[in-house]
Amino acid sequence: MSAPGNLIAVVGPTAVGKTALAIALAQRFDGEIVNADSRQVYTGMDVGTAKPTAAEQRGARHHLIDIRPPDAPISLGEYLPLAREAIASIADSGKLPVLCGGSGQYVWALLEGWSVPKVPPDPEFRARLERRLSTDGSSALWQELRQLDPERAATIDPQNPRRVIRALEIVNATGSRVAAGKSVAPPYRSLVLGLTADRAALYGRTDARFDAMMAQGLLYEARRLDAAGHSLGSGALSGVGYTELGQYLAGEMTLDEAVDRSKTRTHRLVRRQYTWFKPGDPRIVWLDATHGLPVSEAVSLVRRFLEPQNPCDTIGA
Repeated sequence: MSAPGNLIAVVGPTAVGKTALAIALAQRFDGEIVNADSRQVYTGMDVGTAKPTAAEQRGARHHLIDIRPPDAPISLGEYLPLAREAIASIADSGKLPVLCGGSGQYVWALLEGWSVPKVPPDPEFRARLERRLSTDGSSALWQELRQLDPERAATIDPQNPRRVIRALEIVNATGSRVAAGKSVAPPYRSLVLGLTADRAALYGRTDARFDAMMAQGLLYEARRLDAAGHSLGSGALSGVGYTELGQYLAGEMTLDEAVDRSKTRTHRLVRRQYTWFKPGDPRIVWLDATHGLPVSEAVSLVRRFLEPQNPCDTIGA
């Protein structure tokens, strides 16, 4: 049903139901899903990233999941050509590309056609920042980033030193902001569907999901990654849950404290995601998932998008 150049994006905060909706749309419109979650690209990080299960991946083909080990972080500059290639391949096969994820930088870089410099790691520069991190703390580095690139700083948790250091590394190498410069418009027209929910209900949902992750073996997953030599709390494993459980395994806090801090940090993640996906953004068609997944409404919107009544009949443009 899709014409070449069409793309559906399903975005929104964590735990709102993006994966389920993307799969439903892919099944309904003969589509395939392109991952836009910056953590699901890594192998071995299944429970803690809420990665689509084997059954879900059988329900709809997924691209850019499990493409790197956790000790080989992928940059935005590396992700973009992979995602563009996946989108083009899906479209060339006559199927509908469905971009799905909550990593706003990945999503908008694709939809807006960003030209991102491929900045290789600078070990000497990183070592200097690591030394400053140990003495001044992550917040001090974040304040420096805020002076150099306030838009980028607004999307990064001050307590996430890996991302703060990487952003500073890019500014240092290029003398410009990470999103500076845009390429030509991407070769597809897009419909961006944003899932949202009442904030209190969403926080309750994220808390319940973290409890479910623990029941599904997140602590075992963290132990296995740690035993394999991966550093919990740094690099790809600086995400919610892995950091806190690493601190628990190191004897720095109790398990209950690790769980509580993970939940609190997830709430902060939700707030940051809404800085990328703003409720008033005219590019996004928002659907309320507070009381259930709005599949029928989404299907109607996609059908209209794919079969416009006239050339001017677009949605979310």
